[in-house]
Amino acid sequence: MKKASCSYTIDRDGYHLYIRDIPVYVCTQCGEKLFEEKEAEAIQDTIKSLEGKIEKIQKVAV
Repeated sequence: MKKASCSYTIDRDGYHLYIRDIPVYVCTQCGEKLFEEKEAEAIQDTIKSLEGKIEKIQKVAV
């Protein structure tokens, strides 16, 4: 595994999230990416926060 950085992209109903320059370990043989726990938790927290805000916006728009 080699330390590098990558982007993370997710498409969900109602939004597209793109985060760049996230620290990651990349397998030098197959290219598989492995996030450390703190980065994975930060990504999950961002998604949860964004979903909550989108839900509020959708309620206001109705």
